Amino acid sequence: MLFLGFSAGVPILLIFSTLGLWLNEAGVAKSSITFFSWAALGYSFKFVWAPLVDRLPLPILTKLLGRRRAWMLISQLAIMGAILLMSSVDPKAGVDSLTLMAYGAVLLGFSSATQDIVIDAYRIESADKDMQSMLSATYIAGYRIGMLVAGAGGLFLASYFGSTKALYSVSAWSNTYVIMSLVMMVGVMTTLIIKEPQSTSTRTDYSTLDYTRFFALFLAIVAAFITAFVYSADLVKTLKPVLTETFSNKHLSGFVVGSMRMALAIVSAYIATRVLIVLNVVNRPMVDDTYVAPVKDFFNRYGLNVAILLLAVIGLYRVSDIVLGVVANIFYQDMGFTKVEIATVSKTFGLFMTIAGGFLGGVMAIRFGVFKVLFLGAVLSALTNLLFIILANVGHDITWLYVTITMDNLSAGLAGAAFIAFLSSLTNIKFTAVQYAVFSSLMTLLPKIFGGYSGGIVEAFGYSQFFIITTLIGLPILYLVYKIKPYIN
Repeated sequence: MLFLGFSAGVPILLIFSTLGLWLNEAGVAKSSITFFSWAALGYSFKFVWAPLVDRLPLPILTKLLGRRRAWMLISQLAIMGAILLMSSVDPKAGVDSLTLMAYGAVLLGFSSATQDIVIDAYRIESADKDMQSMLSATYIAGYRIGMLVAGAGGLFLASYFGSTKALYSVSAWSNTYVIMSLVMMVGVMTTLIIKEPQSTSTRTDYSTLDYTRFFALFLAIVAAFITAFVYSADLVKTLKPVLTETFSNKHLSGFVVGSMRMALAIVSAYIATRVLIVLNVVNRPMVDDTYVAPVKDFFNRYGLNVAILLLAVIGLYRVSDIVLGVVANIFYQDMGFTKVEIATVSKTFGLFMTIAGGFLGGVMAIRFGVFKVLFLGAVLSALTNLLFIILANVGHDITWLYVTITMDNLSAGLAGAAFIAFLSSLTNIKFTAVQYAVFSSLMTLLPKIFGGYSGGIVEAFGYSQFFIITTLIGLPILYLVYKIKPYIN
């Protein structure tokens, strides 16, 4: 689990902070840079294809490795391919190159989200309940180490190869990403060595044709979503000027139109799904068993009102942290900190603070209960964002950077430990892959959508106002967490 956690931790920062610094050095606008965080929306929509990963056997590989390991291997190879694709692109070369970089980032997000689905299922199925806390702790430790390698390691390498904000070098960043793709061999080798869980033998109650039709359903969902999103671009051109004039704010109008495009794409995907089911293109009992049963189980256990309240907490709990995190590295660089300073303080030192916060949160959860730590984490996650305002005013001050990183990462680790325990308590072992995928997807969906607009907010209002906004959006979470107190074990 340590090595699998490492494999899962490497890709995420190659989409977020490390890629952000690369694009920033290449002179890409901040508003465009933060839109790249949407490439990680694969993590937030992974519940859509989690049933596919859970049910569909892969030709040849499933017989050789087993269902979990086959999907694990194919996702890791796809991750390596996506990183290599990104390494071949110079984002400074123009719109076409930036578009190709976006495709690579989307593929990386999709592949790494798929790997997460399989590893989560493998972790839960490979050992009894009394070992789950140990496996989770080890997985998280490996995940953080992977993030350290991709975050701090990536910045050290790019700096070593000679790229700076003043003197941009595409070869430095390209070499860095090639090395990161090779680092993923840790996950590949682990997958080839470990054993398949005993409880995951391939299901035989559906035919090959059923699985093929099920895969066709998934492709139709994706195609409908992409088609609606692409062809609604004309809607943006028409509505944005009108809304800009109405709101007298081009950034607000951009947010509204972008949200409308996303909603339209989701509705289109849903309609395509319903049509294919009505036309019997897919095995309806299979769809019900795969998608409907896990959702019904959750609502049956908690009831409609409580279930909606729990989902609201899951969807909003980390919004303050994630929205700020999208621009954090760019902020540090704009304050005059070098990549080496960012790697040393934010990534390396920050990693140990996060681990310390996680350990503290785990101990406090045992001592005081999950609810109190969950509530405290929500308070600290919002308030520590105010420290960034001080850092924005003092500028390049290494002491304040240490203070800010210490408090921010300690609170994030503490909140994360309680939140994982909270999510685990909501999952039914009968629907491991799908329910956990839904919860973890919802956890990051809204924060990442909002995070895509963070660059535009910074350009419109400045860093200090942006950090105040991230604090304020975290405050309503306190009320929601308080309301779920009776339902936290």
